[in-house]
Amino acid sequence: MAEINKSISFDGRDIRLKVGVFAPQAGGCVLIESGDTSVLVTATRAKGREGIDFLPLLVDYEERIYAAGRIPGGFLRREGRAPEKVTLISRLIDRPMRPLFPDWLRDDIQIVATTMSLDELVPPDVLAVTGASIATLLAQLPFNGPMAAVRVGLVGDDFIINPTYREIQIGDLDLVVAGTPDGVIMVEAGANQLPEQDIIEAIDFGYEAVQELITAQRELLAELGISIVQAEKPATDSTLESFLSDRTTESIKVILGKYEPSKAIRDAELDEVKAKAVAEIASLPETDPIQVAAASDSKAVGTLFKSITKKMMRQQVIETGRRVDGRTLDQVRPISCFVGVLPKRVHGTGLFNRGLTQVMSACTLGTPGDAQDLGDDLNPENTKRYIHHYNFPPYSVGETKPMRAPGRREIGHGALAERALLPVLPTKDEFPYVLRVVSEILSSNGSTSMGSVCGSTLALMDAGVPITKPVSGAAMGLIKEGEEVRILTDIQGIEDFLGDMDFKVAGTDTGITALQMDMKISGLPMVTIAEAINKARPARLHILEKMLAAIDKPREELSPYAPRLLTFKIEPELIGLVIGPGGKTIKGITEETGAKIDIDDDGTVTVSAIDNEKAKRAIQIVQGLTRRLNEGDIYAGRVTRIIPIGAFVELLPGKEGMIHISQLADYRVGKVVDEVGVGDVVIVKVRDIDNKGRVNLTRLGIHPDEAAAARKG
Repeated sequence: MAEINKSISFDGRDIRLKVGVFAPQAGGCVLIESGDTSVLVTATRAKGREGIDFLPLLVDYEERIYAAGRIPGGFLRREGRAPEKVTLISRLIDRPMRPLFPDWLRDDIQIVATTMSLDELVPPDVLAVTGASIATLLAQLPFNGPMAAVRVGLVGDDFIINPTYREIQIGDLDLVVAGTPDGVIMVEAGANQLPEQDIIEAIDFGYEAVQELITAQRELLAELGISIVQAEKPATDSTLESFLSDRTTESIKVILGKYEPSKAIRDAELDEVKAKAVAEIASLPETDPIQVAAASDSKAVGTLFKSITKKMMRQQVIETGRRVDGRTLDQVRPISCFVGVLPKRVHGTGLFNRGLTQVMSACTLGTPGDAQDLGDDLNPENTKRYIHHYNFPPYSVGETKPMRAPGRREIGHGALAERALLPVLPTKDEFPYVLRVVSEILSSNGSTSMGSVCGSTLALMDAGVPITKPVSGAAMGLIKEGEEVRILTDIQGIEDFLGDMDFKVAGTDTGITALQMDMKISGLPMVTIAEAINKARPARLHILEKMLAAIDKPREELSPYAPRLLTFKIEPELIGLVIGPGGKTIKGITEETGAKIDIDDDGTVTVSAIDNEKAKRAIQIVQGLTRRLNEGDIYAGRVTRIIPIGAFVELLPGKEGMIHISQLADYRVGKVVDEVGVGDVVIVKVRDIDNKGRVNLTRLGIHPDEAAAARKG
């Protein structure tokens, strides 16, 4: 392939493409760059495996620490387990790519995006998404592209295409838009309670930029003489499909038309229809074409039955405006909310029910030292003080399977709920706790991620976290048949599986805080996107009303088992004195008091303990260590040891001075022990502090009133 370089400019921010140079054995490869950020993206195809009934697409995003000019930490000094951010970017690439491959394709396809250089200004993720489309087209895979993605920021009143990390941080919007010539195919966003109209305008603004990248891809292919592969679905024998359709269509239609609200009853009736058809097929002679077709593919009957069910469900929605559980298109399932459902040893809990979906969220208040260290990755953030984790056990859908580490889906749903709450959390100065919320999905029938947003809000308020506003969320769906389009509010499982869109919208009564839209079709026009966003608002407000009936504001008192945090400042140059050599001093304070001590680089000291008295004692010790002594200060100190020429006195915790024998009394003292003993409390004055920091004390020249004041403390 000939080497070609191409550049696209957005308001002076260039995106550069280079093909025909790297990875010659990959199916397709592009180096996509902006600033000094470079991402190498490849797409490779392998022959499909036997028995696969889905598209085996594997998308991997990789980060190399050398990209930022650093050497990895740890014993091995090489990249290890992928951080969560890497998993989230893999999902970001996968989500707009997957629906653009033909649903009949069964070949193994792998897309690998590797960040090879990072200038810490330009995020690599949207470059990787666009690069995935280019690499796939260069590999000449069946693909309904081109597809491209851009990030949209909002700084002041201005939208910015592909903002820097700094512009994202100070702005009110972080929006990723992916699109095709047919429309928007994926949206991912975090926002600072922006109105719906602002979000709609931002998506439209981003989609216009996407069109420029799509045009650039077409021009690149034309220069290389490569055509976009428009593969047709392989011909298949429709005998089995016709047989099943004839025997199940009417029964499925009747079952769905009952508007049965119970998923279990509806599923059981559908399973009975399917089982009857399977039994009829099994009764046919082995040489019958239908029996042969079913025997040649063990999953064929299940796949075809699902297809027929999908067709009937969608037809019912289009024709009647009623859904399988009897709801109208804009109706939310029954909701109930509870708080404090676990003992207060769990600092805060919320239980959120929406139909058959049930989420238990638990909030834990931690100390500053509990903040998550983000470790070796290319993200400029080093720590997180709000953490949300999402768990999806198999029993939540009535299944059994081994319990493993969180998968990509669980990590993605946790990150979405985390992003939805970030804009309403108190600042570190207002509420210095580190917050962790865990959402346990106890039952799932659609929209568990938005259920996690609602459950997390309840748990935070139950824990006494002073959030500025409660956040709720709803998932919107779509049925599109030809020109007919129906938007569904609060989709359940069957509408997610058999529908065309899953559009999650979270926010407060003021505006939107998070969005995530995924498609199963090749794109939607802006008018439909806008309609879905606007229809989500009344659903969110309805859900919010139910939540506020359970708890209308954060509790004023924390759980008695939550740590109490007390903060104060010391001079930054004294931090080392408090920590001590090898951490000896701070460990000693912790062992003595039972309190935990965290110190920030700016000198902010946070002392935490469940017992307030222990925390106060630790503060006294730290303040004593860091308090500056001045000549003339008078203290009531305790004698700690005696030497022939004087006595050492602890003035403050960790701070000692010495009284020379000549300063013990206004007469000649023969032996120190004749005047003071270890453990005695004596009134002393700071006589002087020498150039080595040694404190010399005296018992002479102290007025009785000064002595009385020192004894009082």
